[in-house]
Amino acid sequence: MDTHDESLRMALETLASPPPADQLAAPLDYLFAEHFRQRILCWMVDRVADAPETDRACAGAILRFLREDFGIHVLDEEEDLFPLIRRRAEPEDRVEDVLDELSQEHASDHLDATAIVAGLSARRTTRLAAAFRGLLHRFAANERRHLIVENAIVLPLARARLTLDDLGSLGRRMAARRGVDYPQNAGAARPA
Repeated sequence: MDTHDESLRMALETLASPPPADQLAAPLDYLFAEHFRQRILCWMVDRVADAPETDRACAGAILRFLREDFGIHVLDEEEDLFPLIRRRAEPEDRVEDVLDELSQEHASDHLDATAIVAGLSARRTTRLAAAFRGLLHRFAANERRHLIVENAIVLPLARARLTLDDLGSLGRRMAARRGVDYPQNAGAARPA
């Protein structure tokens, strides 16, 4: 197996494997791990957009992720993480505009993700139309920028401002959203 095939195999495995449920005890680490999976998603989306013929394994992985995981992650942020940060942020953090912009991006990303799912699901040929390729590239580029902001600004601020109770609440809600038990050993220490 060459390096390219091995990279694709690893990417497919990563995208198909959510972080372990026990990592919900450190919900910010869990979100960071999800962001890594979303970067893999972006790589695959660009790969599908650039290929002369659609790679069915990549297209299937993209569809599964967008249908099953993408929306849950957005809910984690919109319903839990962002409100907690708004509650704990200090005036000098000046995070309100950043969170508002991310929320607007979540809404437009949802529309693009819905169009991608529809396009990949309804595809009757192995060749993609130029407009659809453009949508795929736009989605991947927007997601990368979005992840940079979340990893560089939002998660570090959350680490600095959220309390142990906030983190426990966040982890419990994320676990419930995924239909898994919240780890029993959770809350013993503040994540680094």
